[in-house]
Amino acid sequence: MGPRVRVGVIAGVHGVRGAVRIKSFTEEPADIGYYSPVENEAGSVKFRLKVTGEVKGLVIATLDGVTDRDAAEALKGTELWVARERLPRLAEDEFLYSDLIGLVAEGVDGKRLGIVKAVADYGAGDVLDIRLEPKGDMMVPFTQASVPEVDIAGGRLVVVPPVYAPDENEEKSGGA
Repeated sequence: MGPRVRVGVIAGVHGVRGAVRIKSFTEEPADIGYYSPVENEAGSVKFRLKVTGEVKGLVIATLDGVTDRDAAEALKGTELWVARERLPRLAEDEFLYSDLIGLVAEGVDGKRLGIVKAVADYGAGDVLDIRLEPKGDMMVPFTQASVPEVDIAGGRLVVVPPVYAPDENEEKSGGA
């Protein structure tokens, strides 16, 4: 089995006939239907899904063989995966979150800062969560200004660390 990409997770049930609510990780949430069949994380179960609607940021879908609420409820939390080669080619400046996780983060001076441990979007754009070495974490906006270079093949990216405002308590105590 080659590399796979997580495209969604079953978030809950919808109705009594076995429909599920899916948190889709595709750019357009309903596009998860184009990748049917999808499979569970282990690759042991395949699901043919049909998107029937959207509600509150989630996709409503039916899964072949799931015909009642209890069967749908049992799938809650199931991650949905597809083979990487089934995804469309990305433009030169586009990346999947899974491409970025695990990359070495370097400063503009070439010094190793840490490893990208997660990528998130809290509503204002993508943010890299970097585990610093030897300890700590740093969040960096995934923008051209903050991350001027991404070298997937080389396993690294260049980060301009954010400048933080001083803590009010530090200012009052003289910067202890």
